[in-house]
Amino acid sequence: MHWVCLLLPHLALDAVLRRHPEPDRPWALIAGPAQRRVLHSVNPAARALGLRPGQSLAAAQAISSGFATAEYDPGAERRAHELLAAWAYRFSSQVSTQLPHAIVLEIGRSLKLFGPWPRLEARLREELHGLGFRHRLVAAPNPHAARVLANAHDGLGLTEATLLQGLGQLPVERAGFEREVAQALQRMGLRTLRQVFALPRDALARRFPRAVLAHLDAIRGEAPPLRYYRPPDTFEQRIEFEHEVESSQALLFPLRRLCADLAAYLAGRDGGVQRFRLLLEHERCADSTVEVGLLAPEREAAMLFELARGRLEQARAPAPVRGLRLLAHELPPFVPAERDLFDARPQQAVPWAQLRERLRARLGDDAVHGLVLQGDHRPEHAWSEQGGSTPLPAALPPRPGWLLPQPTPLRDHRLTVLAGPERIESGWWDGEVRRDYYLVETSSGQRAWAWCHPGERGPFMLHGWFA
Repeated sequence: MHWVCLLLPHLALDAVLRRHPEPDRPWALIAGPAQRRVLHSVNPAARALGLRPGQSLAAAQAISSGFATAEYDPGAERRAHELLAAWAYRFSSQVSTQLPHAIVLEIGRSLKLFGPWPRLEARLREELHGLGFRHRLVAAPNPHAARVLANAHDGLGLTEATLLQGLGQLPVERAGFEREVAQALQRMGLRTLRQVFALPRDALARRFPRAVLAHLDAIRGEAPPLRYYRPPDTFEQRIEFEHEVESSQALLFPLRRLCADLAAYLAGRDGGVQRFRLLLEHERCADSTVEVGLLAPEREAAMLFELARGRLEQARAPAPVRGLRLLAHELPPFVPAERDLFDARPQQAVPWAQLRERLRARLGDDAVHGLVLQGDHRPEHAWSEQGGSTPLPAALPPRPGWLLPQPTPLRDHRLTVLAGPERIESGWWDGEVRRDYYLVETSSGQRAWAWCHPGERGPFMLHGWFA
């Protein structure tokens, strides 16, 4: 087996910064009681100002006033952790969130699908950067070893043959021990794990708690299996704003982030979404609801954002918005559309399914119509117009793309019959029809759908044109 550890050293701060359009400005998370507010974590721009985690807020403001603050929210950190676990589920069915500040996943079987480790590593990093999370990635033969090695390395990949050598070079203070245990080992003159591995087990058992030996066994691959993560059946994410938002344009950045999170979650489930809701939260009145419905399941982030944006721009909020929530409960299986190996469409062309959904989002459901078959053989009564789209049966006789409202005489001095006759006889209850239809070609090369009375070969009545 081969495991990857995704270490998230700044998860709480990243969960906040990824929702703001300016994440590179100085930011700090604030925690602690009202009498003693302290900095929980800071980003690199804030560190450049001299701010450090653990500083009191008053001391930080004395050093600099040019940084933004946000409240540390353990719930938001937990939701971000669960989102990343759902995202990682697309790469492996064995994903665990049991180890602290990390996600581990087994990729031994996934390498055949996603390619060798360097290629998979590059893909993981690219998608994590797109989601807005800083990280470290380490691969090792077991999850506990990968988690410990991620404390000191980024991009390291070890095999069974090199595992003990890589672990042996790890400093004791980075080996995952409790602080008191690491300090005691250092006072004994032990600096690396190699020196700890060389000690007799009986001596370690007498001097240290039982958890120390259990930890050493775990990183060498002798540990009970982890609990595996399973993605939930519904998706819910929320962004709270620092101030009231009155413009729909100001909601586009958080909406894009929520749609990207939904797409990552759907990719992990290998599913799609057919309907979701946007809840606009107000301070002094009930929430506003914006329904986003699709005719077919979809999971592309850009497509979901485009549809939600069209619906949101048409909505009329009764009050300024203090928070935006996205809820998706209808998550059917997703079947990608079939594409030709050599797609001849222009680069800027939009597939029909996406164009249809964009039109519905922009113009409204009642403004986009489709054709649906009716239970009648007569061509003029065989279809009707309705909102949405209904797939047509595959086994249909050839029919013209342009059907005339009323048949008209077809006058041509040289007609060629290409196919037919196809007899249509129906409508005894409200106007009986008995016709023999032919596919004919005119003297100018046009193909027409024409009929005449049964037993006759003319005169022809034109009923439609083929493209």
